[in-house]
Amino acid sequence: MSLPPVFLSEIDTLTREVLLAKPSDILQFCANHFSKRLEKERTQLLSAKPKDSAMSENTFPGRLGINPFGPESRVANSEKPSASHVVRATERDEDKVNPNFNNKPLKNASDGFPEHYGMGRRTSVSAESLNPTASSNESWTPPYHRKTPEQLERLKNALVEKPIPVKDIKVISQGDQGDFFYVVEKGSFDVYVNPAGSVQPGLGGLGNKVATIEPGGSFGELALMYNAPRAATVISAEGACTLWSLDRITFRRILMDSTFQRRRLYESFLEEVTLLSTLTKYERSKIADALVTLKYPAGTTIIKEGDAGEEFYLLESGEAEAFKAGSQNAVKCYSKGDYFGELALLNDAPRAASVVSKTEVKVAKLGKDGFQRLLGPVESIMRRTKYEGVEEIDPLYQK
Repeated sequence: MSLPPVFLSEIDTLTREVLLAKPSDILQFCANHFSKRLEKERTQLLSAKPKDSAMSENTFPGRLGINPFGPESRVANSEKPSASHVVRATERDEDKVNPNFNNKPLKNASDGFPEHYGMGRRTSVSAESLNPTASSNESWTPPYHRKTPEQLERLKNALVEKPIPVKDIKVISQGDQGDFFYVVEKGSFDVYVNPAGSVQPGLGGLGNKVATIEPGGSFGELALMYNAPRAATVISAEGACTLWSLDRITFRRILMDSTFQRRRLYESFLEEVTLLSTLTKYERSKIADALVTLKYPAGTTIIKEGDAGEEFYLLESGEAEAFKAGSQNAVKCYSKGDYFGELALLNDAPRAASVVSKTEVKVAKLGKDGFQRLLGPVESIMRRTKYEGVEEIDPLYQK
């Protein structure tokens, strides 16, 4: 098989250049040579008239709808492609080509640019932009789907009913992109996970059954929250099931809006807590994301003396009092912005006193892991406040 004349011509030109220049770095010289040649040809191509399109087809096989870097590029320079080329193309595209569709390559907006002019270059990624602070959020509402009064009592307006009539209907497949979040109203669904990360062909391709979702359960949220592929396959375990679905955009919008509003409320509260005044806004926002709001009626024991300490509390509203065993009088009072429960976490010791709500209270709870991870910058302040001259300052911690 003879080499193309164009190839031989380029090699001759390169050989002459090498003999003249005698470069010490031959690879770099060749790279620079072909880079200049390519730039020159592109300049000529862009400045050429439309009638010169035949030249660009030979220079850029991509104009014919062929990848210039693949084996099929040989077809561009041959009047009659071999049978092997035809077979491979048929096998590769038989599931993609519609016989009723015109498969001719599309023309570009400008005849001066080849179809694959930008091949190999980085392309843009398009996705929904969600800004919870944007003013347009005030006019945004979730999509509404008409339902019966009975349905309205059970579900929010953004949900869509999805009947699953028979058993073994695959609702989501592991490895696929997620578009919906599902809530189970009726029936049950089996969850399968394949260690390979996706459904595999053949018997047992679904993987291992890891769970069953009953009425009131839900699935599909992880792929929507983290823009990740489905982590499992979910199949109906019986007939006559009913699901309610929420689309990805609405799910993320509701989740982001609620999370953002919650963080903003907590951040404004944390700014008023003296203990946290030395933290940066970013550090306070991390704490805000980890807090959980709890409400207690008056007279409720929030923490009990002698119990293991697993939570730290910030008092958002109301009043509470601390009591030591055997004492009828409160040894300390708490109001908005105060905190308690830190001693057991600092010293890994049992609760030193009981804290009882004096009025209806709302507290922000932080777990032990979050306390150790997020409150490191103020740990020394808590220790200093509680252990320097504690006998005179605070009877709560007297032994």
